[in-house]
Amino acid sequence: MTYSVPESVNTDLSQPAIVHSAEQEWSPSPTAGVDRRFLERDGAEVARASSVVRYAPGSAFPEHTHDMGEEYLVLEGVFSDGDGDFRTGCYVRNPPGSKHAPFTKDGCTIFVKLRQFQEDDRQTVHKHIDDLAYEPTGTDGLTRAQLHRDASETVVSERLAPGTNWADRGDLSGEEIFVIEGELLYGDTLCGAGTWLRFPAGEELPIQSPSGCRIWAKRGHLGHLT
Repeated sequence: MTYSVPESVNTDLSQPAIVHSAEQEWSPSPTAGVDRRFLERDGAEVARASSVVRYAPGSAFPEHTHDMGEEYLVLEGVFSDGDGDFRTGCYVRNPPGSKHAPFTKDGCTIFVKLRQFQEDDRQTVHKHIDDLAYEPTGTDGLTRAQLHRDASETVVSERLAPGTNWADRGDLSGEEIFVIEGELLYGDTLCGAGTWLRFPAGEELPIQSPSGCRIWAKRGHLGHLT
């Protein structure tokens, strides 16, 4: 099967970007049984990229090294490698220099970010979004659990109860959001499951969730990617 990869997708980090990935066609990768939906990408096959990736049952990816790190959230199924089996809801960070040969027995889908770590980041993270303590935030209906934090970024899982209105959001120093489940109203844009959003500092809009949702969010990181 022939394939092509776009080398420039939402590369300007100073501009807002929204991708409703569930509406995209799947694009085949060089590895049989592995398809992708591109959210952002700067480069050819080896690139700084964020994607939704679907692995067919029995598919595997050759062993490779993440010279600038990899992080992913399992959206569906079980994603496996030498470190274990990561089920739906698992958040994993593989730091620069790490390597693995991932595979799946029954198929899976992941949200994955490549080549976006600080060079000195050596922290491996294996967490599940359902095993964490969600704490109140001061905004009615919004609770938060921390997935990762360092000097350059904060990664969280957030639950918004039905009717949540997070209007006074303050200075978040830029943010990136992936809607895991439910629906999010970001400004005037309705974002269902699978929607990816990125906004530079100063352009974060009010968030509402009329029917409730759960999101993955990363904040404060865009400055070190330029």
